Amino acid sequence: MIIVFTAFTLPKPITREEARSIFLSTAPTYRGVQGLYRKHYVLSQDGLTAGGVYLWNSRAEAEAMYTESWRSFVREKYGTDPTVSYFESPVVVDNLAQQVLADPAE
Repeated sequence: MIIVFTAFTLPKPITREEARSIFLSTAPTYRGVQGLYRKHYVLSQDGLTAGGVYLWNSRAEAEAMYTESWRSFVREKYGTDPTVSYFESPVVVDNLAQQVLADPAE
């Protein structure tokens, strides 16, 4: 599995309520995306950085999301360029589902 962190420094701070409204407006975009297990929207405490933490099935499926079109969408919505960082996530503990998920052994 792959974890992706996206972040963008906002031109001016936003409140939690503003962020919630913006995030809810874009959330449907991510429903049903191939290989995306979960997305967490994030906002820094000072309201100057927003982004997401994504859990993907594979890097290829994640890379299919972060295209120039996606980057343009972020620029238009937030007025800034995003950063995208990839991390391996071989094990996930999900206490809500009471599961431990692991990539297949290689």
